[in-house]
Amino acid sequence: MLKKRLRSLKVAFQHAEKTPAQTIFKSILLTAVCFCCFKPCAKAQKYSFDQRILINMMESRKPGVTKVMQGISDYTQEISFLVPATVAMIGLIDNNKTTLQKSLYLAESAAAATFITYGMKYSFKRSRPYIKNPDLIATGSGDSPSFPSGHTSVAFSTAMSLYLAYPKWYVAVPAFTYAASVGYSRMYLGMHYPSDVLAGAVIGAGSAWLMYKANKWLFKKKPVLKPEM
Repeated sequence: MLKKRLRSLKVAFQHAEKTPAQTIFKSILLTAVCFCCFKPCAKAQKYSFDQRILINMMESRKPGVTKVMQGISDYTQEISFLVPATVAMIGLIDNNKTTLQKSLYLAESAAAATFITYGMKYSFKRSRPYIKNPDLIATGSGDSPSFPSGHTSVAFSTAMSLYLAYPKWYVAVPAFTYAASVGYSRMYLGMHYPSDVLAGAVIGAGSAWLMYKANKWLFKKKPVLKPEM
């Protein structure tokens, strides 16, 4: 019974191919199928990898999470100033020269990261995601170019310099968790591409490491010369 029906459909289909109306219908149907199949590919070609990540994050935003991310992002610069200032205050209270040197190192690392970041920003002059692509909606605005992320740079500079100054796990875990949350917030809010954030993290951590080596060289103890016999 089933075979007979299949044969009937086959004959009807072959007969329909000979009629112009059915040929047009088949062409339209084929075009629709092709459109449905290739639509994801067209979308993939329309957006870059960076843009697709930001669009996915934008579509999953929630008011409460957005408010938290905004707060993390807004206070990044203040925290980068308060950390070395707090260490310096402790050094002054304890009259501890080593602690004061560490506070100076923390401030130098943040300053170096900021200097390198803004030098690169105005060298590359990459537009912000929401300016480049109107489909991306940001929850804030920025005056400087996008690449690299200044917030992420200074956050990772603070985290890395804190860890190098105080190499303990209970310093490293909260410090780098904070820095990672800053980088994530910049993407979540639509202010930076993932590549901006990655570059900012490398610049911030690298600046802290370079300044650590520079300070170690500057403040190293000179060997005591033994008197001649």
